[in-house]
Amino acid sequence: MLKEQISMTKISRLKNNTIYFDNSATSFPKPPAVVDAVVDYMTLVGANPGRSGHRMACEAGKIVFQARKNIAEFFGVKSPMNVIFSSNATDSLNLAIKGILCQDDHVITSSMEHNSIIRPLKMLEDRGIISITVLPGDDSGIISTGELDSAKKNNTKAVIINHMSNVTGIVQPVAEIGKWCKKNNMIFILDCAQSAGIIPIDLKSDSIDMIAFAGHKGLYGPTGTGGLIISDSFDVRKMNPLKEGGTGSMSDKTVQPNFLPDMYESGTLNVAGIAGLSKGVEFLNNMPEKLKSVQLHKVTLQKYFIEKASKRIDGFKSYSASSGFGVVSFTIGGLSVSEITQRLSDDFDIMSRQGLHCSPLAHQRIGTFPEGTVRFSFSVFNTIYEVETALEALKIIRDGK
Repeated sequence: MLKEQISMTKISRLKNNTIYFDNSATSFPKPPAVVDAVVDYMTLVGANPGRSGHRMACEAGKIVFQARKNIAEFFGVKSPMNVIFSSNATDSLNLAIKGILCQDDHVITSSMEHNSIIRPLKMLEDRGIISITVLPGDDSGIISTGELDSAKKNNTKAVIINHMSNVTGIVQPVAEIGKWCKKNNMIFILDCAQSAGIIPIDLKSDSIDMIAFAGHKGLYGPTGTGGLIISDSFDVRKMNPLKEGGTGSMSDKTVQPNFLPDMYESGTLNVAGIAGLSKGVEFLNNMPEKLKSVQLHKVTLQKYFIEKASKRIDGFKSYSASSGFGVVSFTIGGLSVSEITQRLSDDFDIMSRQGLHCSPLAHQRIGTFPEGTVRFSFSVFNTIYEVETALEALKIIRDGK
């Protein structure tokens, strides 16, 4: 298994026996190099990049630039300056959505979206600024270019969807959608909070204008990290900043800089987090076969869990895609999802998530609204042994012991 291919000598857990299956919320544990980078910045550098000319500020600037470079290369963007750092994917999506949409614009999205897309869009719709079309997709929520053709209007400005569902793990046909958007002269914004670090993404080849990513999930960076990556071909004059303020550049002017990344990065960056994120990306780049090995490991754990649970646990039902890249949403007939996750945590020290996962439309689509599901989401650091332990725990809970 992949875990045996990774040096675990410096990996520590909260408890020796803790099993962590909540990696779609945030990944844990982090690679040792990520932790070391955060500590090194906090203890050895600590300065604010771009604000001063002294040695420590310059060192901080080098850390941030190297992170931009690593991330740009990872996602197929030529210029590191096209990487805009933020606090998370939600922050990035708000910048993209509120930055490009204007009065009377129309947006197409899907039924599998996280609230980080739906809520900003709904707010703009409720204020009478935009209109929205939510495509149901097929039985699993995957949308088609035929649906896009039917939904298209004269005032349609953008298609804004997630790449991979945080509920079922389904993956949208991004290359086809990107090609359709390019043909129809529409902006394509992709939420990669779940897919970044698992599925290869290339803005140029997939005709994506912007991607929002979370640094703390599949990229194995610290919490509080994320970003918006803008295609080399996108005209940034089409997107207004979400905030204005100090950037360390053009300080003699009272207007916001109009160049990347400063245009969208007012205020002090989370340099400690960015330092760790940079090492998280390097960790993935150094994997055997890179993301192929990540995918294989997660899918192996997912399929093993679903196959064994279906046979051993009465009433078990999975709602996940057959190759959901390590995301398993399930219910057990007769038991509330809250009871299952509470007992897993309290009695067996197994961490999971229950409920709607901030994706109510997705749960409506798969028929699990309003209670939701239990979700296991696996990491490269999880093992078959841990899955077996969870299966035994679920059987005990199911049998009422």
